[in-house]
Amino acid sequence: MVSIREIDSFKNYGKCLCVSNGTIEAYVTVDIGPRIIRFGYVGGQNIMCSNRDAFPPKDDKEFTDYFGEGKKWENLAGHRIWVSPEAYPDTYYPDLEPVDYEITEYGAVFTPGVEKENGVAKTLEIKMDPDDANMQVIMKVKNISDKAKKFSVWGLSVSEKGGCLIIPMNTKDTGLLSNRIISVWPYTDMSSDRIYWGRKYVTLRQDGNAAEPIKLGFDLDCGTVYYCLNDDIFCKRFDTKHPYAEYPDGGCSFETYTNENMIEVESLSELKSVQPGEVSELTESWSLCKRPCDIDFRNDSSIENMLSKL
Repeated sequence: MVSIREIDSFKNYGKCLCVSNGTIEAYVTVDIGPRIIRFGYVGGQNIMCSNRDAFPPKDDKEFTDYFGEGKKWENLAGHRIWVSPEAYPDTYYPDLEPVDYEITEYGAVFTPGVEKENGVAKTLEIKMDPDDANMQVIMKVKNISDKAKKFSVWGLSVSEKGGCLIIPMNTKDTGLLSNRIISVWPYTDMSSDRIYWGRKYVTLRQDGNAAEPIKLGFDLDCGTVYYCLNDDIFCKRFDTKHPYAEYPDGGCSFETYTNENMIEVESLSELKSVQPGEVSELTESWSLCKRPCDIDFRNDSSIENMLSKL
């Protein structure tokens, strides 16, 4: 059974809505955001990063010229909706105003104010299964301008530090043609020991002592990744349309970014032209489970053994 209740204050995020089925729980901010600022087992650790103070705001002249004097953008952490391709300052909408929400049978729909400067309106919905450790995160972006806009819906889960991300590689035999795309951002050191380049898996370890960020993108056929944090495994699944659809950043349906404070687990919808009044949508399926055995994150056989037991 899914229960829904208001929480007057969570850390320094203000009022939140808590959705729980007794096994897992999700907190969503409603004074700002929205952000899924907590996701985890009831009474367990938080998979999402909720350290608001770790992220300085963006409020330079370029930003305030675009959004208005006194406006600023905060990362806030947690899970948010963005629109790709990324651009500054457009993408960094200052979502620090109260959020409307409507309670549903299995969760709620969260509606922030429209982004007049960008010509889009966003909604975030969570639907929690009543009796297991699963929920859906449904993100919609509507074109409210009078012209077609080409964009991808982008779901970014800013996750707690200290874990390791498992990214299964594409396995289709394409003969003389390539079978995967990997995008690498300019500041990324591909030789970093935080990255494991395996035959079937890539892993990325979050390191709280590593100041240099890393960002990678992939055309993930399977649409499934795993973030392992202590004994919990956060699995994110999403549909992909490779190789038939266009995706941002050279063809990426999945991206990840990490610095000393967090790691992002990001999915992207196809990059397409959205007509005025039309809505583009991205749905992620989230699940939690306990790590069934020991694992060496730098060994394909060990990774495969653990995943086979989930």
